[in-house]
Amino acid sequence: MSTQQANRARDGRDEESEEEYVPRVPKRTPMACQFCRGRKLKCDGRQTCANCQRRAIPCTYVPVQKQ
Repeated sequence: MSTQQANRARDGRDEESEEEYVPRVPKRTPMACQFCRGRKLKCDGRQTCANCQRRAIPCTYVPVQKQ
């Protein structure tokens, strides 16, 4: 079995399918909160992000100055 055939079998597609597989790309958050930026975590960009909410800490956003 070739690599392409194995990938199609894993994805539930067969060789006759002409649909192109497009991988999901997560939506980019325009700005991370201070906590997520400091810990290099994925921030969801909400008013109180999930990471701050889980830790019960204040979620603050500070604009980054462009160089």
